[in-house]
Amino acid sequence: MHRPTLIHRAALAACASLAFSAQAQTTPEASPAAEGQEASNLLSPVVVTGSRINARGFTQPTPTTRLDAVDMEKAAKPNLFNALAELPALQGSTGRTTSTNSTSSGIQGLSSLSLRGLTPIRTLTLIDGQRVIGANVTGVTDVSQFPQLLIKQVDVVTGGASASYGSDAVGGVVNFVTDKRFTGFKANVEAGQTNYHDDKNATLQAAWGRAFLDDRAHLSASVEYSREDGVPSPRFGGAGANGRTWFKNPAFQVRPIGQTTDGKPQYTFIENAQQFQYAKYGLITNGPLQGTAFGKDGVPFKFNYGSNGVPTGTGAVTGCVTPFCVGGDLSGTVGGGTTLGMDMTRQVVYTRGSFELNPDHELFFTFNYGKVDSRFTPNPGAAKNANLTIQCDNPFVPASIQAACASNGITSFQFGTANAEFPKDIEVNPVRTQARLVLGANGRFDALGTPWTYDAYAQHGQNTIDIRVANMSLNNRYNAAIDAIRGPNNTIICRNPVAVAAGCKPLNVLGDVTADPAAMAYIEPANGPHQHSRQRQTVASFAVNGEPFSLWAGPVAVAFGAEARKEQYYVTGDPYGNGVSATSPNTPEYPADPLLNTAIGNNWYAGNYHNAEGSYTVKEGFIELNLPLFKSASLGEANFNIAGRHTRYSTSGGVNTWKAGTTWKTGIDGLRLRAVTSQDVRAPNLSELFAAPLVVNNTVNYNGGTVTIQQRTIGNTNLRPEIGRNTTFGIVLAQPKWAPGFSASIDYFDIKVNDVISSLTAQQEVDLCVAGNQEICAAMDLTSATKFVTLQAFNLASMRNKGFDLEGVYRFDLGMGLPGRITLRALATNTRSFVTNSGVVGTIPSEAAGVNLGNTPKWKGQFSQAWDSDTANFTVSQRWISKGVYSNEYIECQASCPVSTVVHPTILNNQMKGAFYWDIGGSYNVSKNLTLFFKVDNLTDVDPVAAPQTGTGYGINPFLYDVLGRQYRVGARMAF
Repeated sequence: MHRPTLIHRAALAACASLAFSAQAQTTPEASPAAEGQEASNLLSPVVVTGSRINARGFTQPTPTTRLDAVDMEKAAKPNLFNALAELPALQGSTGRTTSTNSTSSGIQGLSSLSLRGLTPIRTLTLIDGQRVIGANVTGVTDVSQFPQLLIKQVDVVTGGASASYGSDAVGGVVNFVTDKRFTGFKANVEAGQTNYHDDKNATLQAAWGRAFLDDRAHLSASVEYSREDGVPSPRFGGAGANGRTWFKNPAFQVRPIGQTTDGKPQYTFIENAQQFQYAKYGLITNGPLQGTAFGKDGVPFKFNYGSNGVPTGTGAVTGCVTPFCVGGDLSGTVGGGTTLGMDMTRQVVYTRGSFELNPDHELFFTFNYGKVDSRFTPNPGAAKNANLTIQCDNPFVPASIQAACASNGITSFQFGTANAEFPKDIEVNPVRTQARLVLGANGRFDALGTPWTYDAYAQHGQNTIDIRVANMSLNNRYNAAIDAIRGPNNTIICRNPVAVAAGCKPLNVLGDVTADPAAMAYIEPANGPHQHSRQRQTVASFAVNGEPFSLWAGPVAVAFGAEARKEQYYVTGDPYGNGVSATSPNTPEYPADPLLNTAIGNNWYAGNYHNAEGSYTVKEGFIELNLPLFKSASLGEANFNIAGRHTRYSTSGGVNTWKAGTTWKTGIDGLRLRAVTSQDVRAPNLSELFAAPLVVNNTVNYNGGTVTIQQRTIGNTNLRPEIGRNTTFGIVLAQPKWAPGFSASIDYFDIKVNDVISSLTAQQEVDLCVAGNQEICAAMDLTSATKFVTLQAFNLASMRNKGFDLEGVYRFDLGMGLPGRITLRALATNTRSFVTNSGVVGTIPSEAAGVNLGNTPKWKGQFSQAWDSDTANFTVSQRWISKGVYSNEYIECQASCPVSTVVHPTILNNQMKGAFYWDIGGSYNVSKNLTLFFKVDNLTDVDPVAAPQTGTGYGINPFLYDVLGRQYRVGARMAF
């Protein structure tokens, strides 16, 4: 439900601003805060994300990019996630424009961050160095549920940090640091929309803070309401949403491998792809009547196939390659009917209170409540790809077609339809609600003759996720409803008497006719697929910091601590999706139906959610040391940083992680070297350990024959943690005397991950067993009377990602009496190689670097040029993605191509364009209490590059490309 009144009011309250595409504060010591050396008092310790050492003057070896509150204000995004996801090192993050074609992925509407393209499950996201309850069963954190107005900085650690923070920090850490001493009142109001007059959005934020009892007590709170209307589905046909002309039904046309002996490529990129297995209101797809479509009032007509295609009567079409022709009647295509951007509403409430017992000890609490409500359409209608059978005596079949059936000696025909007569599209509505309470203490004490600090907290978080799907059809009811006959008094009824007794109402799917509301209510019941899940996380942690003694080059710093954690979840699905069980019984909302499968469920067209539950515990302890190596006027100064952690999981036992690194501030002015290597882990998540059990029948090839099996899907509690090895070394030039205001760095990274957890098909498991994998052989029995293959996740694959990070900043005054200061910034990541070995028989390692259908382009960069004065600022910024390929495994050729293979297909053109976006923004301080701002993203309205697949879809890649178009935002900030 849209709320234009709120948006219009917010727009009237807002005005002009600076937007700065979240260019980060670079690690090259552009300011002391960039290396965690900010001023602080005892009870507001130094923040050095990526390390647990809080000693003043400590420089950690792990590269860290920092965004402060000013950067985030300049980004002027409705959701802070959008600003962070643009950082070059953050690749593969999920947001409002990703997974909009999915009903059951579980990540729809999540704002989750991913470093290095390793996916969000290998990026640890923290708030104030503390863990946060996951927003789905994979443990991924939804950052949109954080108190965005009280975030004073975000640290992005682009290196392994498991030794410091524990599991999941294989790619790195993103730590949100709140302003714990905020006083006063501030508010932000902003509104915007796209160039296409959609995705109207409004954000209202307010924060308050006050000190009490002579500054011994402090209380702060923030509230936030944000609404983004999204981009509605244009439904059927080849048109993009709201006048977006770039959508042209892109796809890959794929010939059978056996036909590639002619020297022509197997894959060809096409536009205006037409599925010839269905039409908008129905198409006969096989037999003597193939090519007959149905139009207004069910009148038959000859379907216009693209590619000058002619139906063969056997299901094929001459001149076309299954399943596509090019051009022709595109009115029934569904690819453009996916929501481009979700309709999303966010509500966040946050409060923090603290009290100093005395000058040395403080107690604190935080409470966070967040609710994110998303809505989107994965696809219009419910397309049936030539998989329906219509009987010729069906009374909805036009008389001319019934006569043609008789003359051709057939009693039925094969049929496909986009079901465009359905009055409403499928709507998926995930609602995530988080409640999180933290109680803690920090302070100082003396021991061994030196001062020490401590920090301890206990946290309990709960995330409740409800996914409801509207306008979803039940397959068996649909099949029963479209199979009609003449009944008593010449009425039309369903053919199946069991279905009739259960309430079946006949549905006419032949032509552009008004769907009978009673039939639609039967096949699309008011209560559609529903999943309810609840996750809980309980954490207790403490850490101690101190400098117990000194060496020749300075004090030795040490941090140590321990943590205990429990993760648990349960999820229930409706009885039609899960099957009927004690936890998913038939109810008045989901009454018993003899047509539906009660054992395994899976009755819905999509959105078949299943029950599961599980829990595990973690106990761990860590220690970290910083040892000064030398300090002299000629050699400079160097330190050695080492950390170790032992973790014991209740499911998989113990595992060790460690980190060793060094920094050398050389005797050369401004030049510093750093290097670090670490062993990191990602523990199997709740979903992988305790996946919902499901049993279906399947077949596999074994010992030269086809074997019918039970395919048993279940979690694998024997999974081991993934083991990562992360190595980084770099050079930093920080404001040398010969170039004041200039800083730059270049870092090389090499990340290896072994024992990667992955899932396989039944056939892949059988092949691996035959090849000698005994662990997988234990998951099947192909010799007994009851043959089965158990589908589980296994520690099977491996990954290796290598590349460079480059950052630079140059600040200078204009001089010559001109006001203001210029800041030039650049950040870029070059992924040299990203190889994944699936471990599956018959496959080869795949190279993902530069595959622009994925999320790791060769180059991803951000650049900005900003002018700032005491009263105003203006920024021009750019975002860049280098050109790439569809796949590094493809062989590009136009003629004389080699015979295509499964691992090395041939393709006509393997080039995929990159993108370059311009953003501008500015702000003006009307008074010391009021600032007006504006922001324009994608100023030149660059269209997304076509990202074809082998099936129909929008054909875009929202992980890399801007898919919404030019976006305008205006707003006002107030502070008192």
